[in-house]
Amino acid sequence: MKKALTIIALATVMCGCGNPTTTPTPAPTPENEEPETKQSIVYMTKEITPEALVKIYEALGVTPVEGQRVAVKISTGESGGNHYLHPELIKDLVQAVNGTIVECNTAYGGSRQDPAKHWQTIKEHGFLDIAKVDIMDEEGVFNIPVKDTTHIKYDIVGTHMKNYDFMINLAHFKGHAMGGFGGVLKNQSIGVASTAGKAYIHSAGYTDDPEKCWRHIDDQDGFLESMAAAAQGVHDYFKEEGRNIIYINVMNNLSVDCDCDSHPAKPEMKDVGILASTDPVALDQACVDLVFNYPSEKGDDATALIKRINRQHGIHTIEHAAAIGLGSRSYKIVSIDE
Repeated sequence: MKKALTIIALATVMCGCGNPTTTPTPAPTPENEEPETKQSIVYMTKEITPEALVKIYEALGVTPVEGQRVAVKISTGESGGNHYLHPELIKDLVQAVNGTIVECNTAYGGSRQDPAKHWQTIKEHGFLDIAKVDIMDEEGVFNIPVKDTTHIKYDIVGTHMKNYDFMINLAHFKGHAMGGFGGVLKNQSIGVASTAGKAYIHSAGYTDDPEKCWRHIDDQDGFLESMAAAAQGVHDYFKEEGRNIIYINVMNNLSVDCDCDSHPAKPEMKDVGILASTDPVALDQACVDLVFNYPSEKGDDATALIKRINRQHGIHTIEHAAAIGLGSRSYKIVSIDE
């Protein structure tokens, strides 16, 4: 039987992002940032089932209006990996909104940089069996504006993004070798960016050439801040008149590695649940806090994931996203479980 995980009823930035054995303390506030007062709502269920995914989506109370074209942004997972959100889990939600699963090509080779190989991976992983799928940058790219131009001056996304009025950012929350963790902020920045856009973000604005960018990834905080800026660009695009966007994190298969890894490490902690919000900053913060406050024990231990997040200074993506006004790090978790 899985041990009980206490749901935080009221939270304000519990993650100290330090030694997980110590009592968590509030993460430092970036210089010159005003203290946050807004508390965003984050819904949570401990169940990870198709029915629970639909239920938490409905709890948000934000649905597409009649005639809107719905994009469901997921990671279809690298060939050889098995921790991605599987079709049988997401099928009911995607079909309930008559959604199209959307993806973008990668910048690092593998099975998803070349569109032909990417389509083969999508087919092998079963996504074509449940819904329409669209590789948004397959036929071209365009630039969308970003408010924070410290590093990147725009975000490069696929032209097919213009075809959608409503996006469900459906992310698998887990670790990541470069970002520390991946949640909705990463799924909306690196995940929505085209191949060139991914290179541009990874190199903190140095180049959009995927063959050159990997020689210019020494500015870790610049990369994390670029992710926050790109995520805000996509958020603002979908918050324009007539469009909308919502956010869901599924906390299962919590490996230290991302779904972009064809041979990810085995998860060392058990599944936590599904969380959702209209505020991507609050949502990722709540998930990080659940990891850092996890009641670890032998055979169910969050230590490795905490170390991965700390090693890459992963919390800084959330810090910067809050600092540039994408959302609030202060939140209230509301359980939808009976």
